[in-house]
Amino acid sequence: MTRNGFCRTLSALATGMVALIGTFMMVASCRAHATSQPAFQFPTSVQQGSLIIGRVAPGIKEVRYDGHPLRISPEGWVVLGVGRNAEQPAVIDVVTSSGQRSQAHIDVTPRDWPIENVNGVPPKTVAPPPAIAERIKREQAEVTSARLRDDARTDFATRFIWPVEGRISGRFGNQRVYNGTPGTPHSGMDIAAAQGTPVKAPAAGLVTFANVNLYLTGGTLLIDHGQGVSSNFLHLSRIDVKPGQYVQQGQIIGAVGATGRATGPHLHWGMNWFDVRVDPLLVLEATKAMPR
Repeated sequence: MTRNGFCRTLSALATGMVALIGTFMMVASCRAHATSQPAFQFPTSVQQGSLIIGRVAPGIKEVRYDGHPLRISPEGWVVLGVGRNAEQPAVIDVVTSSGQRSQAHIDVTPRDWPIENVNGVPPKTVAPPPAIAERIKREQAEVTSARLRDDARTDFATRFIWPVEGRISGRFGNQRVYNGTPGTPHSGMDIAAAQGTPVKAPAAGLVTFANVNLYLTGGTLLIDHGQGVSSNFLHLSRIDVKPGQYVQQGQIIGAVGATGRATGPHLHWGMNWFDVRVDPLLVLEATKAMPR
C-alpha cells in the first residue's frame, strides 16, 4: 500500500472513530517505511476508572494490554478498562500481520478518592454471621462469573444514555471506613429516584444475570455490551427481562427499588470491563460524541 493510500485509509478510520472525540485528544500512527506500519487510535490520557474505547486499522493482527490479548472487532474496535487504582501509563502493544510492533502509551490521571469514617455501626453489619457471609460469597461468585463473557458484539461502541434521571447520590470510587474497618470502594454510581421509576438500558446488550433476591444487592441485573463490557443494576424493585434476552438501548429493563441492603430507593449503576470496575459517569462523558 502506498503512503497516500495508507493515510487515506487511516483518515476514513478516524472519521468513524468518535468514541472519545471532544473529551480526549486522539493519537494516531501514520508512518511508512519499506512496509506499512501499524495505525491505531486511542486517547492520549484518561482518568482512573475509565473505559477506553479505541480503534485500529485493517492489517492489525494483535492488540495486547497488560500482557492480555484484546478482541478486535471486524470494524477495528478495541476496548479495555483501567481501574480505580490504576497506575500510569497504560501501555497497549499493537502487532501487524507482518509482525511489526508498536505501542500506545496512555497517561492515567490519578483521582482524589474521598474516604468517610462511619462509627457505631452494628458489628454484624460490618462482619456478617458465617451463614450470611457464605450466602454473600456464593451470590457474588455467580455475578462475577457472568462478567467474564467475551462476546464479539460491539454494543459498547455507542453513546450511552442515563438509565434513570436523577441526582447522583453516590459516586464511583468513594470509600467508607466502618468502625475502623475499611469497606470496599463504591463500585458504581448511585442515582436517586423514586420507588418504581422505570430503568432503561443505557446501551443495547445481552442479559446475562437476573435475580430479584440477592442478600446485598437485592434485585440484580447484568447486561453484557460485548468484548467484556457490562452494566449492572442493583436494588431493583422488579426485573422485566430474562437471562438470554437481547435488549435495545432505551428499553425498560426494571424499576428502581430499595431491595437488599439499601437505605432508600435509588438505582446503583455499575460498569465493568471483565473484573475491572469502571466509572459509568466517565463512560457517559467519553461517549457523548458517538452516535446511538
